[in-house]
Amino acid sequence: MLSLIGSALLAHAAASTPEVWHLGKLALSRCELTQPQSAATTAAWCADFAVPENRDEPRSRQIKLKLAIVRSEAAGVEDDPVVLLAGGPGQAATESYTAVAGALAPLRRHRHIVLLDQRGTGGSNALRCTDKETAEVLSDEQALTPQRARDETKRCLEKVQAHADPRFYTTTEAIRDLDDLRIAMGGVRFNLVGVSYGTRVAQQYARTFPAGVRSMVLDGVAPNELVFGADFARNLDDALKARFATCDKNPDCKKAFGDIYKTLYDTRERLRAAPQTVTIRDPHTWAALERHLDHDGFGGLVRLYAYSSETAALLPVGISETSRGNPAPLLGQLRLLSDNFEAGLTSGMSLSVICAEDADLLTDAPAEQRHLILGEDLIATLRAQCEVWPHGKRPDDFHTALKSDLPTLLMSGEFDPVTPARYGDAVAKGLSRSRHLVAPGQGHNVIGRGCMPKLLKRFVEKLETDALDAGCIADLGATPFFLDYNGAAP
Repeated sequence: MLSLIGSALLAHAAASTPEVWHLGKLALSRCELTQPQSAATTAAWCADFAVPENRDEPRSRQIKLKLAIVRSEAAGVEDDPVVLLAGGPGQAATESYTAVAGALAPLRRHRHIVLLDQRGTGGSNALRCTDKETAEVLSDEQALTPQRARDETKRCLEKVQAHADPRFYTTTEAIRDLDDLRIAMGGVRFNLVGVSYGTRVAQQYARTFPAGVRSMVLDGVAPNELVFGADFARNLDDALKARFATCDKNPDCKKAFGDIYKTLYDTRERLRAAPQTVTIRDPHTWAALERHLDHDGFGGLVRLYAYSSETAALLPVGISETSRGNPAPLLGQLRLLSDNFEAGLTSGMSLSVICAEDADLLTDAPAEQRHLILGEDLIATLRAQCEVWPHGKRPDDFHTALKSDLPTLLMSGEFDPVTPARYGDAVAKGLSRSRHLVAPGQGHNVIGRGCMPKLLKRFVEKLETDALDAGCIADLGATPFFLDYNGAAP
């Protein structure tokens, strides 16, 4: 039991703790950040940050962006905060933070972490499409046909237009919001940390507002020249081929699965001829679920597994079981993967970005790529959706490579199925003070892997590129392939 003196001291401390934190022109209050599909919370300081939806009409609708700052507790805090730019497009910084909190923790010792939900995501007038009805329609692991995509997009648009004009939820509008925030914070300079699509945001911001940037970290690099969707099939096939080559070199894996790359494509063709219906147990509720799996759904399923080293380690056994007519194990795990992925993605905002910035540049896949595991359906789906979704504008130089002398650390995974290491190499060519680190055996987004947080901290503190000692990443490696569902050991 506390003494009377101890109780009095605690009461005094509570009374003296400010309820409002004034930072520049901002007035922030204590809050707790949550994460979809998780009970985890993070203490932060929050405020609504108001901006005009249409900047060409400042008197038009104002939208409130959700701002949160995870405050450093150091006595001497550096005046150049770290800004997390979330992926997707469609993820919210406040919801994504817990996934990278460990990686950013060393930086937080002396810098605040700024989380601004990009307009259209999270708590920033989110353009959410998914409701219960839509979720049930999209639950089967089958291809989303162009007509089905148009119908669902129309339904979403009707819902979204009640509170937003989707034309104004693009990357170009978002970076202007971010610079307004920088000015409101007192004209500070940002250390930008972009993850996946967030690397596009970082590069666009650095080109438009270079004086507002002290450094950049790009994890899972998307070059400005990239047309989202154009390379997805090729990148996935390259990553799978490279991963499965390591199985071929392992006697136990080779004995268990043979040529798993060939089995992948043979299984896809069997599902094309005869889609399967299977009953699985919901991993959350244990309720029986009936699922239909066709060849295109199988390709999308494999793509999700390929994102991380841990789930990719399950692919050979999952593909092998599916080839024997038992896709239930692969589908059961998918339920967990897709729930986490979809819960954090705002699909309407994704469409606003892609339809304005990429869709008109999408071309038919070359003949040699049409047989790949993802096929052409993804491009067809995006085109169909963008026939319905309103298009915003993009600057003429939007897809021009960034040229800059800003200190930049680029990070890639060796087996990334979405933003391969060659993308990081391409971006680094235009950055005179850059360093590109490729994490052995890893997939998409590596900022929290192994010693990467330590390297991130040193880079931001010292702005080292060539002098950065990154030898520790050699200790990273792929998760060993499971030989069965008990693990990797024979």
